[in-house]
Amino acid sequence: MERSAVTLPNESDDIFLTDGGLETTLIFLEGFELPYFAAFDLLKESKGYDAIKNYYSRYLKIAKKYKTNFILESPTWRTNPDWIEKIGYSGNQLAELNEKAVKLLVDLKTEFENKIDSILISGCVGPRGDGYAPDNCMTTQEAQHYHGQQIKTLSQTAVDFISALTMNYAEEAIGIVEAAASFDLPVVISYTVETDSKLPTGMSLKEAIEKADKNVSVPPLYFMINCAHPTHFLNELKEHAKEEWVKRIKGIRANASCKSHAELDEAIELDRGVPKDLGEEYKKLKDSFPHLNVFGGCCGTDEEHIVEIMDQIIR
Repeated sequence: MERSAVTLPNESDDIFLTDGGLETTLIFLEGFELPYFAAFDLLKESKGYDAIKNYYSRYLKIAKKYKTNFILESPTWRTNPDWIEKIGYSGNQLAELNEKAVKLLVDLKTEFENKIDSILISGCVGPRGDGYAPDNCMTTQEAQHYHGQQIKTLSQTAVDFISALTMNYAEEAIGIVEAAASFDLPVVISYTVETDSKLPTGMSLKEAIEKADKNVSVPPLYFMINCAHPTHFLNELKEHAKEEWVKRIKGIRANASCKSHAELDEAIELDRGVPKDLGEEYKKLKDSFPHLNVFGGCCGTDEEHIVEIMDQIIR
């Protein structure tokens, strides 16, 4: 699909806001049931479709208020072959499900495009396995083939780039980068880390970023960190602040909670943390690393957290 020229976050110093914890908001704050944490499943009926649309609308209004750009991240983190079949869809519905999710974002972009300077659409790709644990790890070639099915569909929609969120080992991330390149789509890689700042495999962020950059035909646009609290990785970034791999990180989508992945996995209640405290942690990140310009949230965050973050980093 031919794409219009847009300014991507790695080409600008301007702030690009995105949303918070879509799935935790829908489950814990709005009372929806999401099989396997799959938000896209709600698009099958009007109540769920409207809930997701209203969710994104609330964040777009925050971007309008603070005069930032916005990245609409498609609700397709689980919309890959293994997960859709676990939920009860057939494999030949993969394209339809991804297309429907992006179409919702296209409609929102049209609604808000005269109110916000730049709205980008990102096609979200999630891990094949558990986001918190690197099980059934693939080779880079296997990952390229597996994720290529979803990325091929997304390449035929209005997405501006691919975002691979909650990546927990480097080979899968590399396979996604190569799959995106084969369909002429730029890609962003977002790793998750444990409380010790390392990926669930024990690999350091430095190694994971450098490995992805060095072993692909076209490097990612930039890297992000998501699904971890800033206290889990801030000191690691500060310790290596002058190294090139840190400069490759442009975005943060942190959890509201300081808990580990294992603790969050067992939690039956939502841990929203303290929004003001999270905002202060983002300010520390922005003050320490001025090149960061993509900000949103992950598990446990909602509009209150994002407003607090914007208040802290824009003041």
